[in-house]
Amino acid sequence: MSALTEIQAFLTCATPNRWIENALENQSLMLIDHANCEKKAASTALSLINRYTENFDLLNKMSRLAREEMRHFEQVIALMKRRKISYEHVSASRYAAGLRDLARRDDPGKLVDVLIIGAFIEARSCERFAMLAPHLDAELEKFYLSLLKSEARHYQDYLKLAKTVAGEQSIDDRVELIAQREGQLIESPDKQFRFHSGPIA
Repeated sequence: MSALTEIQAFLTCATPNRWIENALENQSLMLIDHANCEKKAASTALSLINRYTENFDLLNKMSRLAREEMRHFEQVIALMKRRKISYEHVSASRYAAGLRDLARRDDPGKLVDVLIIGAFIEARSCERFAMLAPHLDAELEKFYLSLLKSEARHYQDYLKLAKTVAGEQSIDDRVELIAQREGQLIESPDKQFRFHSGPIA
């Protein structure tokens, strides 16, 4: 099973075609929010490093992830500069907050949930890069396809860490709960286009 096939099986639904149309109609905004997503992903990794200093496996994986996400951020803003797209402030989508609402309040459950949520965010990003790529110009297509391998690895790293932190307890019920919310957020109509929004109503 390829990494992308595994991710498609992990997610409860595919990105709606209408969202692809929204993205193609709003490519400047797509790149701006993509840059934001890379920056936030690095920030999340650093936050986990600062909070969970005793978990060496987590420290190593999150350190690598943060570096890669910031490298992707640099690549996105370089693309934006070449295309004369200003890096303007845009509000966050409901997506990440909608997932994090499900996280338990106390550790180790909280950390397990945050890691599972990280896996879903990375998996959805990978799926969307793959779906968008064939519709984009040559430069953007090449860039988005180049991101698939690292995004798939980030998804796998988050999921493996969640299983490790949970120890002998299964995480299947938490994955299923978060998967259902993730699918609802992706399929239900949204008010504003973002990289992780639902289709615009």
